[in-house]
Amino acid sequence: MIIVGVDGSVASRAAVEWAANDAFRMRVPLRIVHAVDRSPYQISKHPNPTMPDLLLREGHRILREAEALVRERQPAVEVETRDIEGAPAEVLREQAEDATEIVVGNRGLGGFSGVLVGSVSMHVAGHVHCPVVVIRGEHRPTYGEVVVGVDDSPECEPALVYAFEQAKLRGSALRVLHAWQLPVHAFAPEASYDLDEVRTAQHQAVRDRVALFSRDYPQVRLVEDVHCANPVDALTDASERADLLVVGSHGRGALGSMVLGSVSRGALHHARCPVAVVRA
Repeated sequence: MIIVGVDGSVASRAAVEWAANDAFRMRVPLRIVHAVDRSPYQISKHPNPTMPDLLLREGHRILREAEALVRERQPAVEVETRDIEGAPAEVLREQAEDATEIVVGNRGLGGFSGVLVGSVSMHVAGHVHCPVVVIRGEHRPTYGEVVVGVDDSPECEPALVYAFEQAKLRGSALRVLHAWQLPVHAFAPEASYDLDEVRTAQHQAVRDRVALFSRDYPQVRLVEDVHCANPVDALTDASERADLLVVGSHGRGALGSMVLGSVSRGALHHARCPVAVVRA
C-alpha cells in the first residue's frame, strides 16, 4: 500500500497525483492520510474552544478533495482516507509500518507543512524502512528517465533495486550516476595519484554493482554516468532531465557517501524533480 500525506497545499495535490499514478503502476491500494495536529492551538493563553471542530472539518474537506482527485486521475486505484490525530511526522512513521512507500509534498500549509525544509520529510526518511518520495508542486515535462545515485558500498543496493523497478514500471531509461571525489590526503604534496586509474577503478566498481541487478531487468535501458565531482552537484544536474531521482539514505563507501544529512539531504533541497530516499 502507498501512503500519501495531504494538507491541501499545491505540493500536497501534486503528491496525490504522483501517488495515484504510482499506485496504478504498482497495482497496490492507496491510503490518503491527513494529520490533525492540535498542539499549535493548545498552547494559547486563551484557547479557542471551536478550533478542534474547525480542524476536523477542514481535514475532512482536504481528504474529500484528495480522494476525488485520485478517482478522477486513476479510477482503477483502490483508495481510502484517514484523518489521524497527532504530529505529522509521528503519524507518517506509524503509517509506514504497512507501507510500500510514503509520498509527501515538499512544502505544506498545515498538517504536513515544512516538508522539504528539514522537518517532516527529513525525519520520516531517516526513520522509516520504506522509500519516502518528496514531490515538488510545479508541473514538469516527462523526460523518460530515472536517475539513481550509487557509490561503492552494498548499502546503496536497496536504492538501486527501487530505481530499476521504477524504470521498469515507467518504461524509462535508468541513469546510474556515481560521483566520486579524491580523499583529502590525495592533495598532499607527497601523495601520488593516477586519476585515470582511479576513474577506471570507480567505473568498474559501479558496473559490478549494477550487474548484480540488471539481469533481472533486461527491458530497462541503462546509462552509466561516472563523474569526478561533488555528489550533490552531480545529482542536482541530472535531476534537471529526470522524472525521479533515487538516493540511498546511509550507504557509506570508501570514496563517497549516501548519508541522510549530506548527499540525500542535499538532493532533497536542490533536486528539480521528485526525490525518493530509500533506506538501506
